[in-house]
Amino acid sequence: MIVIIAGMPGSGKSRIVAEFKRRRIPSVSLGDIVREETLRRGLELTKENVAKVSIRLRQELGDNAVAKLAVDKIKELLKENRVVVVEGVRSLDEIGTFKSAFPEEKMVVVAVHTPPRMRFERLRRRGRHDDPKGWEDFEERDWKELKFGIGNVIAMADYMLVNDGSKEEYDRKVRELAEKILAGI
Repeated sequence: MIVIIAGMPGSGKSRIVAEFKRRRIPSVSLGDIVREETLRRGLELTKENVAKVSIRLRQELGDNAVAKLAVDKIKELLKENRVVVVEGVRSLDEIGTFKSAFPEEKMVVVAVHTPPRMRFERLRRRGRHDDPKGWEDFEERDWKELKFGIGNVIAMADYMLVNDGSKEEYDRKVRELAEKILAGI
């Protein structure tokens, strides 16, 4: 089974990945693949460089470029694991790539929704190199994500988690969802 996690930046995707990891289920981050490619191209990990590489990859390899780069990593993990989590899918083209590459695997898409103001505050606290410095920067990044097609992935998800309450409440929702998904193997 491949569990695909989608959501806007700062929505709580990594918490879902952590819950599966706690259950010894490996994951592949599409964002990490873009960051690795940025370094491979000899560029410093800045917000601008990562964004440029993300766009350049799609120009060079198509809208599903990052998914194509992830296929081999997922194949390796599936050799020794019944379930693999893929975090950070941004388009239906990427999901289509996984369906083509893994026709025998069940796929479950999980979307996370968190109100924009909450995501903005989380990202400011997180402090990663590509996190927004201000509201305008945040909105610009959201628009880029939406242009990639992430809204379509969220709309077509098998499960939707709303992350707008306490950390404890969200953790409970994540645990319950992981149990439900894994019961369906």
